[in-house]
Amino acid sequence: MAAAARRRTRVLLTGADGQLGRALQACAGDRFEWLAFNRRSLDITQAAAVTAAVAGSRPDWIVNAAAYTAVDRAETDRDAAFAINAEGAAHLARAAARSGARMAQVSTDYVFDGTAARPYRPDDTTGPLNVYGSSKLAGETFTRDILGDRALIVRTSWVYAAEGHNFLRTMLKLLRERDTLRVVEDQIGTPTHAASLAAAVVASIEHQGSGIHHWTDAGVASWYDFAVAIQEEALRNGFDVAGCRVEPIPTREYPTPAARPPCSLLDKDSLRALTGNDGRHWREELRLSFKALGPA
Repeated sequence: MAAAARRRTRVLLTGADGQLGRALQACAGDRFEWLAFNRRSLDITQAAAVTAAVAGSRPDWIVNAAAYTAVDRAETDRDAAFAINAEGAAHLARAAARSGARMAQVSTDYVFDGTAARPYRPDDTTGPLNVYGSSKLAGETFTRDILGDRALIVRTSWVYAAEGHNFLRTMLKLLRERDTLRVVEDQIGTPTHAASLAAAVVASIEHQGSGIHHWTDAGVASWYDFAVAIQEEALRNGFDVAGCRVEPIPTREYPTPAARPPCSLLDKDSLRALTGNDGRHWREELRLSFKALGPA
């Protein structure tokens, strides 16, 4: 008699329509049973709705990919940022605690102030410079305080994909429209392909990860480096962007409502040890993202 098929892990996913939510579902294939919710089907700021969704689906894991990510707008929209990034995470964590589920909360490099002279480790002191980073840090804290060792926090940076609203898509648009594009060169981090982040989160779940971990693609870049690389890959793929000159500028010449950390590199050693995944260099992941974009 054939052995009984192994039950798939039931994962309740929020933010299912976002760039990470889509990548998670594509990455895991049929290894997980996805219970996918977008903002229309589940507003995580509503505690009763979250409680009902989790109680009704009885997931093994909750993955919170829903987020308020408008960094500059958050400076004047603090209540909305905290409602989604902090209180929404708390609602999900409390529902997970009642149902016995584990929870993966996706967070950000912006929980740090960017003054360290080395990549930030998961246990380094946090110090967000803006409302967005503060709201994401509050979401981390709620999740860990409520769930303890059933909480998994994955911090990442500079996430982009072939779809959605992100730096890659914005640069491709501006490179077509402008003769000159001025991009900040003194903010340092690592671009991270949503597909790469999704694979790291899925592997962490499969290894029953807990605690705080970091994941980005490999390598180091400034926003200027990233923009130049996007133009180079776009030209290789037939996009009409040769007429735009990309120029480096300091942060002081591009003031924004929200302060950004000058260097937010993340140490990924703990997640590498957990999953055995070293990841690819960000330039290689960028090339892969252009395959998903399709022809120019």
